[in-house]
Amino acid sequence: MTVTPLRRALVVLAVASLAVSVSPSAAAAEPDPKALTWTVQPATASGPDQRRWINASLDPGQAVTEHLAVRNFSRTAVAFSLKAADGYLTDKGRFNMLSSDRPSVDGGTWIDVQEKVTVGPNETRVVPFTITVPQGATPGDHPAGIAATVTSTGGTVNVESRVGFRVMLRVNGTGRAALAVRGLDATYSPSWNPFAGGTVRVRYTVENDGNVWVGGTSRVAMSDLLGRSTHDATSAVEELLPGGARTMQTRAGGVWALGRLRTTVSTSPALLGDGQGGADLRPASATVTTWVVPWAQLALLGLLAGLFLGLRAAARQRRRRLAGLLARARQEGRQSVLVGGAPAAAEPGAGDARR
Repeated sequence: MTVTPLRRALVVLAVASLAVSVSPSAAAAEPDPKALTWTVQPATASGPDQRRWINASLDPGQAVTEHLAVRNFSRTAVAFSLKAADGYLTDKGRFNMLSSDRPSVDGGTWIDVQEKVTVGPNETRVVPFTITVPQGATPGDHPAGIAATVTSTGGTVNVESRVGFRVMLRVNGTGRAALAVRGLDATYSPSWNPFAGGTVRVRYTVENDGNVWVGGTSRVAMSDLLGRSTHDATSAVEELLPGGARTMQTRAGGVWALGRLRTTVSTSPALLGDGQGGADLRPASATVTTWVVPWAQLALLGLLAGLFLGLRAAARQRRRRLAGLLARARQEGRQSVLVGGAPAAAEPGAGDARR
């Protein structure tokens, strides 16, 4: 077969076009995440919507199709990996999803999404995904997350950068909201100023002991030996997912206490999310006893008692001294009367001489 010059030119042009179209994908295989900007958000089939995350209340065995939108703000096309995983809250209360090296065992395994999507520069792609609740799933919340991920291989370490949103999966059934109090500890620090109360530092852990997503409040109350309230304050408990926990601390100043100081922490859960009808709310409480010795006040009391006894002894000694001086003065007065006050004797023959 003879290749004409025109055909040869068309073949060269086709190879060049293929090389140009493949080049961005090859460049996007190992992109620098610092040079990329993208967002991922809930969507409908027609495009992004106004939801911050997806709430889905389903029965065991039920399936539903949802959508996500990936928008690439970068100047090059990027091939994103789409991944779903179990969700959790960090120590700072921020939602996160398990990293790729940690296997999911709950809600993250219920989400089926295509593995990759390539998004052109300044382009938005809508991707459907399916949520399927397995038969026998326990009622309550099973949080998950879904994200678009870019992995770069810098040296021997792979760096995974991801942007996504949470998917709050709720299995219909009886919801149980409970905030248990664990590890309650109260420490009393007396003030060395005898005219000021001490400071109580309270530390405890609030744990979501139920099966639904909750917030709520915790109340710290203190009472002294006579049952009088010395402190009563309420704090907000930020959102907690089932099984999650958060350590809380509070500080109460100006607490006057002698002997037994009882500290009680009580919690009141509040339901979060949609479809909370019929949930069982379970308040909880815990109490710890601290024995208080107000050393500064006792030292002041001892000082005042010592001062009083010293002044009393000095006054008693002064009275004794005055009594002794008075007795001595009386004795000397009596002696002076006996010696200087007797009548003088007449000289014999003095009257005869005048005659």
